[in-house]
Amino acid sequence: MCGFEKIIGQTQPISILTTLHQNGNVPHALLFIGNEGIGKHTTADIFAMLCNCLGNVNDNLTVSKQKITDGTHATLARNPYNPCGVCRVCRKIKSGSHPDIIRIKPSGQVIKIEQIRDLCLVIALKPYTAKLRVVIIDNAQTMNPAAANALLKVLEEPPDRTVFILIAENRRDLLPTITSRCQPIRFHPIPLQHIKEMLMIKKNISSEKAAVLAAMSHGSFAKAMSLLENDWLNRRNLLLGAIWPDSLNSPTLQSPAMILALSARFSREKNNINELLDGIKSWLRDLLIFRYCPEKIINYDLTDKIRYLSEKNTIGTLLAKLEAVQTAQKKIQANANLRLTLDSLFIRLIR
Repeated sequence: MCGFEKIIGQTQPISILTTLHQNGNVPHALLFIGNEGIGKHTTADIFAMLCNCLGNVNDNLTVSKQKITDGTHATLARNPYNPCGVCRVCRKIKSGSHPDIIRIKPSGQVIKIEQIRDLCLVIALKPYTAKLRVVIIDNAQTMNPAAANALLKVLEEPPDRTVFILIAENRRDLLPTITSRCQPIRFHPIPLQHIKEMLMIKKNISSEKAAVLAAMSHGSFAKAMSLLENDWLNRRNLLLGAIWPDSLNSPTLQSPAMILALSARFSREKNNINELLDGIKSWLRDLLIFRYCPEKIINYDLTDKIRYLSEKNTIGTLLAKLEAVQTAQKKIQANANLRLTLDSLFIRLIR
């Protein structure tokens, strides 16, 4: 699969994009909005291929791959809904080597003014070979104020034969003056049943394990895969067994020394720290809602433990702990000391 058929659960965004292309009405700026890991980046790449494909060959037409690769496509029937995936342009875009498909990513934590200035120098020139140059700005919400204002000037007077695709999780994280100049396209979470089935097929795991990972993924297959690859369920059990020992019928491990040792272990997993804190939040959420909507819990493989701890803890206590996790997340995002932040959080959670 080389076209939009590989994108799962995003029928509406794909329909909008293919209609815009088919009608020759592609706007100068698009804004892809939605959670991480639901297909926004892949869709942007495929759309760039669609706009520049030399083939667009209908799947039902028998032609040689060599013909398409050589670009001798003038007499071929065209499929306006998918790129061919095999012409030289499609292959260059897939490999990330096409000079007119420009990708801007954060440098560290932010997209800097220098990156936008360099972009302006490039787009001031005509595209090298592309019919339509595509500029993909990933995590557009990370642009610092200077970078955002520089991009705004470009969007006010967009260059010819160029389309910008801004990718962000929330529209409100961008300047209103920027979003007003983009056509928003919202991507929706992938249905959990789809994620469960894909995990079972691709990774050959049990139905129960796949269902729990899907529930924790917030509709993102990439998130589900990350949880699986990082052995999240076992790490979750280790954490819950220490902070909430009754949750796994384990002996009490709540001595400060044991908790600080656990904090030291997790502080070494910097790349997975958001996953860890989101997991704690999902657990506290389950404890809060179980008495009202038990069918909506996420960690349903631990239903008996959730029932016990939900009755044991007051709503005020659980809300205070949830607030502590959210505060820790904000501190970590502000580059606070990771080890000290986790030490403080874990001590608060066992109280």
